[in-house]
Formats: sequence, structure tokens, C-alpha cells
Amino acid sequence: MSEYATISVEQLKERLDAGENLHLIDVREDEEVAQGMIPGALHLPLGQVPQRLDEIPRDEEVIFICRSGYRSGQACEYLTSLGFKKPVNLLGGMLAWQQL
Repeated sequence: MSEYATISVEQLKERLDAGENLHLIDVREDEEVAQGMIPGALHLPLGQVPQRLDEIPRDEEVIFICRSGYRSGQACEYLTSLGFKKPVNLLGGMLAWQQL
């Protein structure tokens, strides 16, 4: 298994509240993001990631978001295997975010 970083929803909220300019990518499907996204996130469904690698910064931290943290973890593993430097998985995904 590839090694990638993780971030909690509390840590992410602190960083966003502090005004950090973060790269956020939501890998959920269209019908899921229609129910709400973290402001500023790019919607890039997991199945489209291989075709849209040029939209993902290769050497900068990028935080991946899904419903529960599973698909975003898959995205992080895949990108790590391709040599992306800093994919980060949002633990608990949008389910955890909505509990904040």
C-alpha cells in the first residue's frame, strides 16, 4: 500500500478558517456533490482522475474529499504510485465534515 498523508476535518476547517489557499479535490459523483461541497473544492469524479491528471498539482499538497474517506484514499494511493508528492486524504470525508 502506498503511503500518503491524512488530515482530519477539524484540521482542515482550522486551515480554511485561517485563510489558507488549499487545493481541494472532491472525487464524489455528480449527484453527491449536488448535496453540497466544501467551498473552493474542484469537482473531479474518481473515475475521471486518470484522464485529468494535468488538473492536479504534482508537487503541491492536494486534499482529496469523498463521502467517507474511502474513494479519496484510493485517489491518494493512485496518485502516490504515479509520483505525486503530497496527496492528502480527508479522514471521514463529507460525513465527518457535516458533523462539524
